[in-house]
Amino acid sequence: MTEQPARKTVVVIGAGILGVSTAIWAQRDGHDVILVDREGPAAGASYGNAGLLASSAVVPVTTPDLWVKAPGMILNPQSPLFLRWFYLPRMLPWLLRFMSHATDAKTRAAAGALFPIIGDSLADHQALAAGTGAEKYIVPTEYLYLYGSRASYEAAQYSWQIKKSLGFQPTEYEGAALKAKDPAFSDQIGFAAAVPDHGRISDPGAYVTALADHVVASGGRLVIGEVSDIAHENGRVTGVRVGGETLACDAAVVTAGAWSGALGRALGLRLPLETERGYHVELWNPSKMPKTPAMVSSGSFVMTPMEGRLRLAGIVELGGLKAGPSKAPINLLRSHLAKVMPDLTWEETTEWMGFRPTLSDSVPIIDEVAEIKGVYMGLGHQHVGLTGGSKTGRLLAQMMAGQRINLDMTPYRLDRFRGV
Repeated sequence: MTEQPARKTVVVIGAGILGVSTAIWAQRDGHDVILVDREGPAAGASYGNAGLLASSAVVPVTTPDLWVKAPGMILNPQSPLFLRWFYLPRMLPWLLRFMSHATDAKTRAAAGALFPIIGDSLADHQALAAGTGAEKYIVPTEYLYLYGSRASYEAAQYSWQIKKSLGFQPTEYEGAALKAKDPAFSDQIGFAAAVPDHGRISDPGAYVTALADHVVASGGRLVIGEVSDIAHENGRVTGVRVGGETLACDAAVVTAGAWSGALGRALGLRLPLETERGYHVELWNPSKMPKTPAMVSSGSFVMTPMEGRLRLAGIVELGGLKAGPSKAPINLLRSHLAKVMPDLTWEETTEWMGFRPTLSDSVPIIDEVAEIKGVYMGLGHQHVGLTGGSKTGRLLAQMMAGQRINLDMTPYRLDRFRGV
């Protein structure tokens, strides 16, 4: 008979998709779970993301041509990358480390590390949501990459070669075939590459909230409050301090997204973690919808059909956690939309800005803290946090249970950042 793992009390810090996924998988392994968040479930990037299970998004931003492209992107107001200049001195060390990964070898290594985490995301999320009531928000779909012309698509072949080497084989559409595929787009879109076996979440906030509700309904506890410290004695975790309360535990999991850096520092870790400020615009009751989620390559933004609205997301601003939202990224999303769907009308607009946690090598941390047994970290998924949330949560739960993991976990280890 297989010996059952000891029942543990697990505190999961962060109630976004990574946190609720970890909590659900830990409960399924028989553990008691306390879920802690500073605002509540789905309050950050797990609410405001593009709603896409982007399995093919394995190629990081740091492709070899980034050294040539980056200066023009930062200075061009039509670029999807914005920089708050006041923040540049503070983030410069991280930015230089980030740019050092813009080589062919490191790009391919990062893609190879991301693939096991996000490459089967639709099935991963279907397994996570089974029996939770959140299944209804998962919609299997293709994912369209849109280009102005075949020439623009061919200019992006470096990334496509990597995607194809990992098994993502697109079907190409242009001209009349593209119009028949989806007539929603203007003539400025002359070419599309459709990748099968993806998914979309029809309401990301509701999806993650439903998963968190399932944690509570299954006997878990939800605590709203700021984590100030992780207590430990003799090299082992003993509790998590939230306000004036210490939550005793056998394991603590840090899945706090952009706020994980401070907790890492409290544990003696120096993580090269920076914040990407992401934006979305939602157009409610639009006059028409794309049939599937679509990446508009010219603007590097995604259009995702959702319940009652079309969400535009993907703009990145580098500016830290404290500054308020900017209008320029929102205006740029609107400008790009006008070129792709010029005759679109809608009844109401809502806007959002939130924070994505990005490590300098674009590969997440999924590991136990060596110096403090029972403390685990899952963070740094940059643009694919929703996509990789279920798989990451499962891996963290397997670690806590001492289960065998049929995956080389070396790329996700904390010790790759020793000495940074």
